[in-house]
Amino acid sequence: MAIDARLKPPEILAVAIRSEIDAVSFYGGILGRVKNILLQEKLKFLVLEETKHRLILERLHKERYPGTRLAVPGRGAGPRPTAKVGETSSVLDLFRAALEAEKTAEEYYREGRAKMADAGSRKILEYLSRVERSHFFMIRSEIDLLSRFPDYYDVEDFHLGQDLFHVGP
Repeated sequence: MAIDARLKPPEILAVAIRSEIDAVSFYGGILGRVKNILLQEKLKFLVLEETKHRLILERLHKERYPGTRLAVPGRGAGPRPTAKVGETSSVLDLFRAALEAEKTAEEYYREGRAKMADAGSRKILEYLSRVERSHFFMIRSEIDLLSRFPDYYDVEDFHLGQDLFHVGP
């Protein structure tokens, strides 16, 4: 993914903030469709992480560009994955879209890092890129579980021999 060359560093941060806002909304939406307690906790963790990223980016903007108004673009203006999801998408499809979104966010931060004027900003964007990568692997693991156990998300807890597979004759 290539960042628009016309974007200045404060605008790159504003687009990243929009992306984090959208990610919180997206993970919160998945959370509403999941009954599995462990999966809910993982989604809550992702919501918390993306919320923290937004705060980091807002603080970075304020410190590096004092007096410059933070103009966060409208919904959907952040780095966008190509996967299309809707209200009828399965939980597995939502996780696949999340996987792509995390990869896209990682790339955005990596590219944005190169456009920052100071080492501190570059270091923060490198950190965020790596955290998004860790989210990618976490989601990939959940996709594996959802693929092997399609009802995994729809049971409150993992019940051996009851909800996920048959034991016995």
